[in-house]
Amino acid sequence: MKYQIYLADDQENIRNLMQLFLVNGGYEVETFRTGDELLKGFRERPCDLVILDIMMPGTDGLSLCRQLREEGNPFIVIVSARDSESDRIAGITLGSDDYLTKPFSPLELVARVNALFRRRDHGRDGAPEILSFTNFQINTAFRQAFVDGNPHDLTPTEYALMVYLMQNRSRAVSREELLKNVWNFDFDADTRATDDVIKRLRKKLSSSGAKLSIETVRGYGFKLSAEETYENA
Repeated sequence: MKYQIYLADDQENIRNLMQLFLVNGGYEVETFRTGDELLKGFRERPCDLVILDIMMPGTDGLSLCRQLREEGNPFIVIVSARDSESDRIAGITLGSDDYLTKPFSPLELVARVNALFRRRDHGRDGAPEILSFTNFQINTAFRQAFVDGNPHDLTPTEYALMVYLMQNRSRAVSREELLKNVWNFDFDADTRATDDVIKRLRKKLSSSGAKLSIETVRGYGFKLSAEETYENA
């Protein structure tokens, strides 16, 4: 089954160009002129990945990103002519999985989309990896997290972050390392961009009854701990 992609951009030529390259890349693609139209379509039939422009008539892309995160867990890629660091950080904070600045190569977009789906499929073709720490467990074959054996819902980026922290739970990981290996940021971003996502994930872990915490290593980054107390970021 092909992955289903929804994309919203108010410029028809850009919509058509992205759709052409993504279809040639093996995806099913449905296009929308506005974010509101896309959200309506998503509520009727969820998709696997969403591509959003920020500046559109009606609901803007960042607001739509937040709404999609409240209603489902598709991958979200933001494409925008706004290239400031604050815009990229806002995208991460609201739950996007990638951010491309216009103009960009359609081939780069396809490559980024392919990378996100490879992340989702990681472990399915080989032996599943079971990651366990206290009463929290991740099965990478099914991309599913569990607390006391009960499924625990995470967004794709939250899942990738927890996998990375659990795979490196014997040490602290820096904010720069997370930006590079979880969010695939290849620019010198403000490392505080990770903090809001960590805070959101901490709330989820706390409410789930998970007996682990994400400690702040002051001035450096984060580390998983079995202790139930930790410093705030």
